[in-house]
Amino acid sequence: MGGVNPEVRPKAARRQFSSSYKLEIVQQAERCQGPGELGALLRKEGLYASHLSKWRQLFKKGALEGLGASRGRKADPETATRQRLRELEQENQRLRGKLRQAETIIEVQKKISEILGIPPVPNDDSGRSN
Repeated sequence: MGGVNPEVRPKAARRQFSSSYKLEIVQQAERCQGPGELGALLRKEGLYASHLSKWRQLFKKGALEGLGASRGRKADPETATRQRLRELEQENQRLRGKLRQAETIIEVQKKISEILGIPPVPNDDSGRSN
């Protein structure tokens, strides 16, 4: 009575396709011109038309990275926007601090020039001094 029960079938393993494979199949499918060529391609690769349909949709959306995207929670664009805003605010604060420091240095240089009696250097628009 041992052995494999013919009534119970083993569960098929789910196939996973790489992004490059999916892209290659979409490109091959686009090159199919004659009658039956597309069907022959799908049979040769062991694919369903639904695979190709889904991959073509992703390709047309420009979601090439989506061809091999893992499943799970999608990135919230609003969260990304808030993060970018936070980064820009931090950079703005840093640059404001540097500007205050530069203005202070310039004021000190002016005062030293006055004390030492050195005439100020004319300011040109190019930001260079003579």
